Amino acid sequence: MTVSVRGLYPPEVVMGVGVSIFFLTLGAILRFAIEPDVFGSAVHMDRIGVIFMIVGGAGIVLSVVLAPRRGRTSEDRLMHRENNPPEV
Repeated sequence: MTVSVRGLYPPEVVMGVGVSIFFLTLGAILRFAIEPDVFGSAVHMDRIGVIFMIVGGAGIVLSVVLAPRRGRTSEDRLMHRENNPPEV
């Protein structure tokens, strides 16, 4: 059984979570799978990996926290109309 998140959240929230997971994964690869001194002593890949993991984690948290707010705003903008035809 597959569940689609398209109906649950607006597209920008799904994209935010996807990009955050990408940064988290890229950060974990740079931190744990690559030697820290592969590009020399000037570039510390392990530190860059930790920064990417922090950015990815913060992005996921912000996407989840802000998702309910974005969903509620569309319900608040509903318009009330009365169906009263003109009298003849």
